Amino acid sequence: MALLMEYHAPVMLHECVEGLAIDPSGVYVDVTFGGGGHARAILEKLGPEGRLVVFDQDPDAVVNAEEINDERLVFVEANFRYLQKYLRLHGFKAVNGILADLGVSSHQLNKAERGFSTRFNAELDMRMDKTAAFSAKTLVNEYSEEALHKVLGMYGEVRNAKTLATAIVSARVGKTITTVDDLKNILERFAPKGRSSKYYAQVFQAFRIVVNDEMQALEEMLAQTAVVLSPAGRLVVMSYHSLEDRLVKNFMAKGKFLGDVEKDFYGNMMRPFEPVTRKPVLASAD
Repeated sequence: MALLMEYHAPVMLHECVEGLAIDPSGVYVDVTFGGGGHARAILEKLGPEGRLVVFDQDPDAVVNAEEINDERLVFVEANFRYLQKYLRLHGFKAVNGILADLGVSSHQLNKAERGFSTRFNAELDMRMDKTAAFSAKTLVNEYSEEALHKVLGMYGEVRNAKTLATAIVSARVGKTITTVDDLKNILERFAPKGRSSKYYAQVFQAFRIVVNDEMQALEEMLAQTAVVLSPAGRLVVMSYHSLEDRLVKNFMAKGKFLGDVEKDFYGNMMRPFEPVTRKPVLASAD
């Protein structure tokens, strides 16, 4: 059995734990458990009365959780969009801190059969929840040209999204697009010279986001944090690509996902959170 840290080495571990300002007797939530790197660091800061609730829908993460023998740990095998529901089920009305490490883990990228990476040939999958019926294979073979155009442009920010959507629809007429290489064979004709890897990554990101309904799930989870966090509770979110980053920043700064501002009768901005740092904390070179 692989060591937890081989599953996924957590980025900005110190900064995240510091950002939570952990109370040893508090209740904390890690909504993206993964390999348990952040969870272990949080548990080290908690006292006997503290509790840590962790969420993950990936079956591989369930195995990792079983390796942590700690009564203070509560594992929830579910998408973080059900945050409030499962906290209530486990008897937690309010929590002191919530951590979210967004995106795909290095384990998921390195496991060829999951179909997340452009580096390996495997069946097009990209499901974080392997019990889900909808996969990347379904998407590329069944979405209309118009829908593919929208997905590629909106979630991958692919410049020639319309042309690529047309090519995908044409290619699947004679043969089902089944594997990563099948898709890459179509993409290579449209990738900018010298930037094919980035182009592939943009397309795969777009499909992964849709397969896992990532943006909608993120909005639902964030909205619930304002309800379940106790006064002075902390929310720490690590975001990677510009789409989720923009959404998180807007919500934290203004309480709205689209960046609009709601004000009270006196003209004061109405928002659930007060930013702790003036600017987002960035990763160091290390």
